[in-house]
Order: sequence, then C-alpha cells, then structure tokens
Amino acid sequence: MNYLVSLLLLILPGLLAAAPLPKNAAVPGGVAVVSLASSGADMPRVYFNGNRVLVMRNDQDWLAVVGLPLDTPAGEQTLKIQDGAAAETTVNFVVHDKQYAIQRLTIQDQRKVEPTPDDLKRIELEKQEMDAAFAAFNEPTEVPLQFDLPTDGPLSSPFGLRRYFNEQARNPHSGLDVAAPAGTPVHAAAAGRVVATGDYFFNGNTVLLDHGQGLITMYCHLQRIDVKPGQALRRGEMLGKVGQTGRATGPHLHWGVSLNNARVDPALFLKPDLLSAIRTKQSGHQ
Repeated sequence: MNYLVSLLLLILPGLLAAAPLPKNAAVPGGVAVVSLASSGADMPRVYFNGNRVLVMRNDQDWLAVVGLPLDTPAGEQTLKIQDGAAAETTVNFVVHDKQYAIQRLTIQDQRKVEPTPDDLKRIELEKQEMDAAFAAFNEPTEVPLQFDLPTDGPLSSPFGLRRYFNEQARNPHSGLDVAAPAGTPVHAAAAGRVVATGDYFFNGNTVLLDHGQGLITMYCHLQRIDVKPGQALRRGEMLGKVGQTGRATGPHLHWGVSLNNARVDPALFLKPDLLSAIRTKQSGHQ
C-alpha cells in the first residue's frame, strides 16, 4: 500500500463524519469505505471482483462504498478505478478477519434441508432471478446509505451465523432477522424501486428493492406482498406483512442487504443511535 493511500485511510474517519454513510467495517460480510484520492467533477467507475462499486462524493473527494462477500479472505484487496479518459488505476485496502458464531436449527420439513430434484430446478430458476436483481447497477443522483428498521420487533438471528439445519452445514445467514408476530407491517427501509417479487423456495414471499448503484434490500418470509415489480416506494411505505413462508421456524422478517452483489450486514446501515436504542430496549426485556 502506498503512502498516500495509507494516509487517506488514517484520516478517513474524520471525513466520514460529514456524510450519512454505513458503518465502516472492512471484514468479510462488512462494508469498506475507501477514499479514491480523486476530486474530479465526474464520478469515477470503480470495480471490485468484477462488480461495479457504489461511489459517492464526500466534500471534494470521491469515496467507494464496497460490499465485502462473506468469503472474502483477510488481507490486502484491490479496487480498479476508471476515471474518465485517464489510464486505469488501483487503490488497495485491507480486510480484517472476523469469525461468526454457529447456529443450529431444527427444520420439520426435510425438503427445506434436502430438496428434491424438482425443488433444485425451481431453486436454480429463482436464484437466477434474484442474481439478476443483485447484479443490476443503476445510477440515480442520490443513494440512501442509512436505513430504517423495516418492521417493529427485537433483533433475533444476526448476520453471518454459520448455520446447521438438522445438523447439516448450510450457507451462512446472509441477513438480519427481526422477530415479529405474523401480520406485522413491513416497510421499505429507504426509498427504492421494486425489482422483483416472488414466492421463493427458501425465502418464501419476498420483495427486492433497488436503491441505486448496486444497493439492494431484500424482505423475506412475508405473509403477503402488497407491491408489484416496477413500483417506486417511499421510505417507510408498507410493502407487505411479516409471515412464516419458505424455510422459517417461526414468524419473522429476514432482512437482507446486497451491495455490489455481495450480501452484507444490514446492521451497518442503521443509524448508530437507532441500533443502540433497539439493543437497549431488547436487553431490558431479557
């Protein structure tokens, strides 16, 4: 890492205070906020692992807001930058290791643990539909980078848990669960456009919202869906109700965030005072 980038990373916390950014957590499943050392008028195009990265202006500088997949190895990582007609450049940043806890769940419907061949065909088609939404990159003038909690209730299963269903290892938990009674309204965490809805094998009734520049939120296990693809939603507008559809052991909302096609911790996008208030209230009821 060159001296200039090292210096910029040292002063970055001071720059971040002026902008409504997610928490800077350069760990697998986290978000790295990296200064691009660029102050040109046009937004540079930035790529990480082949995926276009969200870029925003902070005062006179451009910042990259990078989603880090859960399988990102610790160590130095590289962003590729295309800035107008200039030659492609790179910026390095460091990802730190993080170990997530283990969760063991018992699922009564064995098909949700060991799908049949027909189920696997359905799952693959649904994956293609959702992957297309996650890979989309639209360029609105403003992208919301702090979210409201989509429904009222305590936080239950956190992001990143290494999961075992009926003692069989499965993919880590790629979202944040909010425990709430069936029928509790679910709201858009921020303004966005509905890019997909469906009754998916694992996720149940699901809504995906596109907030721009590869930032997508996902709302799963809904009892019902009240929106349609292409519909624009305001922050706080109801999109459905909490349910127990798909692979779920009880009524709850699975809320996911995807950034540059990487599933990342939604808690990083909540306002710090909101997250603190939720956890304080939660601990008071335990």
